[in-house]
Amino acid sequence: MSTLDPVRVEVIGSALASVAEEMGEMLVKASYSPNIKERRDCTTCIFDARGRTLAQAEHIPLHLGSLMGIVAAITERYAPDEIHDGDTFVGNDPHTGGGTHLPDIVLATPVFHDGELVAWVTNLAHHADFVDRTHAHIFVEGIRIPPVRFARGDVIERDVLDLILLNCQVPKERIADFRAQLAANRLGVRRVRELCDRYGAGTLTEAGELLMDHTERMIRAGIAGIPDGTYAFTDVFDSDEHDGEIELGVRITVRGAAMELDFDAPPQLPNSLNMVRTALLVTVFYAVKTIVGPDVPANDGMFRPLTVTAPEGSLLQCTPPAAVNNRILACQRVVDLVHGALAQAVPDRVPAAGNGAVTALTFSGTDPRTGEFYVYLETVGGGMGAGATHDGLDGVQVHMTNTSNLPVECLESEYPLTVRRYELVDGSGGAGRTRGGMGIRRVLEVGHDDCRVEVSTSRLLSRPWGLAGGEPGASTRVDVLDTTGAVTGRSSSATTLHHGEAVDVRTAGAGGYGPPSERAAELVAADVRDRRRPASDLERVAS
Repeated sequence: MSTLDPVRVEVIGSALASVAEEMGEMLVKASYSPNIKERRDCTTCIFDARGRTLAQAEHIPLHLGSLMGIVAAITERYAPDEIHDGDTFVGNDPHTGGGTHLPDIVLATPVFHDGELVAWVTNLAHHADFVDRTHAHIFVEGIRIPPVRFARGDVIERDVLDLILLNCQVPKERIADFRAQLAANRLGVRRVRELCDRYGAGTLTEAGELLMDHTERMIRAGIAGIPDGTYAFTDVFDSDEHDGEIELGVRITVRGAAMELDFDAPPQLPNSLNMVRTALLVTVFYAVKTIVGPDVPANDGMFRPLTVTAPEGSLLQCTPPAAVNNRILACQRVVDLVHGALAQAVPDRVPAAGNGAVTALTFSGTDPRTGEFYVYLETVGGGMGAGATHDGLDGVQVHMTNTSNLPVECLESEYPLTVRRYELVDGSGGAGRTRGGMGIRRVLEVGHDDCRVEVSTSRLLSRPWGLAGGEPGASTRVDVLDTTGAVTGRSSSATTLHHGEAVDVRTAGAGGYGPPSERAAELVAADVRDRRRPASDLERVAS
C-alpha cells in the first residue's frame, strides 16, 4: 500500500510531462532541417528503468510505436553493466530495433542517479532522407540501424556516425539534427535528475507506478461505459502502391472493463504499406483512447486493458523482410476500423471518418542555386470527421500524424520550388447535420529539370464515410501539370518532372454526421457562402 500523497503523485506526473514537452521544444529549436524545425516531425518520451512509458510529449501519436520498443531492444542487446552514465543509443530498424519505419531515428539515453539507473529519456526525429528507393523489401528502403551505442561519455562515437552519414543523401542536415537530438536528451537527463534530487529516486519510481495504475483505472472505467458485446466493421484501403482496394476488418469484444480487438488483413505486401506490431499497438491505443478517455495521460497503464491480435505476417502485423516506409497509411485505416466498430456501441462519442490518409509529397534533386542535392518532404492535411455536435475542422492533420505545414515562405527560400496554389478544396467535406472538414489543395511547381517527385496517399478510390446518415467526404486526387497548367496525367506514384511542371494535390475531405436535412438553414447558407458546400444544398433545404 503506497503512502505517497496523491497530490504529490499528480505533481510528479505533471513534472514528467513537462520535461517531455521541454525536450520536444529543445529538439525543434535546435534542429537544422525544415522537416523538424518547421514541421515539428519529432517526438520525445520518458520511460522508467524497465522501459515502460511514463510520459510522451503531445506531438505525433504514431511515434510512440517507434519509441516504445527501443529500450527493450537496447537491454536485450546490452547487459546492465554495459550501460553507463553518458551513453546514448541509436536505432531505427522496425524488425530489430523497435522502430516503425527507417526515417524515424531514435536516440535513447539512460538516466542515472547516485549510480542507479532510474529512467530513460528518448526522442525521435524524422530525417527527410532515403529518397528514390524501391519498396519490395526493407533492405532497399534505407539504412537499417539496430540499437547500438551512439555516444559514450556524452561524446559521439565517430565511427558509428560516419557509417550512418555515408548512407544518407543529405548528410549536412543529418549531422546537425543528430546534435539537436543529443541536446534534447541531455536536457531530459538533467531535468529527471533534478526531480530525483527534489523528491528522491525511490519516490519518483513509486510515483511512476501509481501514475500507470491510475491511467489503467481511467481506461477501464471508460471501457466499462461501453455496452458489452462484439462489434465488427470492415473498410477498404487503397494506395498508389497497390492495384485496387484491400478489405480490412476488425471485431471488437467488450467485456466489462476490458476490450479485445481482433483484426483481419491479407498477407503482407511487396510494398511499403505494411505495419509492424508496435505500429499496430500504438494505433489501437490511440483510437481507443480518443473514445474512452481523451484526457487520459499517455503512459504504460493505458495499454493494460486491451488485447490486440492480427494474423502474423499480414499487412497489419508484418514480419521480416517486409518494407514499411508508408505504414502510416495503413495506420490511418486502422483508426477508421476501430472508430467504425465502436460507433455501433457509442455513436455519440465517435466522429465520422477523417481524410484517412497522410498525403506525403517528396521532391528531390539538385538545387540549381547551390549545386547541392536536396530533399523536401511535406505531409498535407485534409478534412477532419464531423462529430455528433460539431463540424469537422478543415485542412488539418488527423489521428496518427500531427505535423505542421511548412510555411510557403520557408519552402520557397529553402528549395527550388514554387507554391502556385494553397487553398481548401471547395465542397469536399461531407454534408450532414454537422459537416465534415474540407481537404487541402496544394500546387507545387518545380524550378529545375530532373526533379524526382513521389506522392504517397490513400482514399483515392474510396471516400471517407459519414455517420448516422451523414454523407461521405470527397476522395483524394493527384494530377501532374505541364508548363501551361494542363493536366497531363492523374497519378500518385513516383515521376520525374522538369522546369515549370507541377503536381496538383487535392487531399480527401471528411465524412458528415447526421442527416443533411437536419442542418440548420442558416448554417447551410453560411456553408454555401464560404464554398464549403455547393449551391445545390440551398435547394435541398428549400425543398
